[in-house]
Amino acid sequence: MIDRRSQLGFLGAFAAANLGRNDRLDAIAAMVKWYRFEKLLKRLVPEGPGRPPYEPLVMFKALLLAQLYDLSDAALEEALNDRVSFRRFLGLVLEADAPDHTTLCRFRNRLTGAGLMEKLFAEFDKQLEQGGMILKRGTMVDATLVEAAAARPRDGGESSDPDARFAKKEGKSGSVYGYKAHVGVDEKSELIRTALMTPANVNETTVADRLICFDERAVYADKAYASRERRRLLRAAGIKDRIMHKSWGGGPKLSHWQQLHNRLITPIRSRVETVFAIFKKHMRYRRVRYRGLIKNQTQLLLLALAYNMRRAAVLRAT
Repeated sequence: MIDRRSQLGFLGAFAAANLGRNDRLDAIAAMVKWYRFEKLLKRLVPEGPGRPPYEPLVMFKALLLAQLYDLSDAALEEALNDRVSFRRFLGLVLEADAPDHTTLCRFRNRLTGAGLMEKLFAEFDKQLEQGGMILKRGTMVDATLVEAAAARPRDGGESSDPDARFAKKEGKSGSVYGYKAHVGVDEKSELIRTALMTPANVNETTVADRLICFDERAVYADKAYASRERRRLLRAAGIKDRIMHKSWGGGPKLSHWQQLHNRLITPIRSRVETVFAIFKKHMRYRRVRYRGLIKNQTQLLLLALAYNMRRAAVLRAT
């Protein structure tokens, strides 16, 4: 059955060709092989009786827009009813109703419950690799703190977010109450290959091995990831160890070779900060939007996927 909401529509037939033009969205729409996402999204169980549901791909694209433009569900609903470029990206006719905020929320929860976000993220990684954008020369591993959506607990009281935790800002005063977003980034393209959310107090080295793809030539990371066991793991896998060295509590100072190793790695490893800068400055990811680790893991993967589509469109144009 053809969904009339995704066809050209009567009004659209008379609209100017440039109506709703958005170069970034148009580039993403043309670059991505959406049919591959559509196959994965068909695994979602239908919501049940009621008004005809929106196509899962339409809803998925809407969630990507929310990450690209830092929109809540309510703000996204308003934007879908107002911005022609958004409707073009989703494939909605001009006269069709857009999904409301409760429909968007329910769909995101269904994605989370079905465990599909990891598969959807991996699908685009596969597309990027097949397109020659991921070169696997190295993976840069790092993490950034993100404030919780819930208010900080006071005087030992309980928070409405059971998974958020306190962590000190390294090299800065104060603390963050919330989560830590860990990423593994392709060294050459600056595309995200892995993304994982933890409570803010989880040490970077605890989850580092889950950020390594084991198909890269090298792994770059700062001193927080230094571990004898990790260095042995990389050697055994034939991966170059580009993790910075550190002095172990009260042990000998770094050798001249180790200091040189650190100086050579620093300018490469630090490029991962560009990804976090885009997250926080352009995509406004300074605070998580939901309560609970599982929902915020879904948001992080959506954010990373939206970032990759944005970045890949830039790479393709250069």
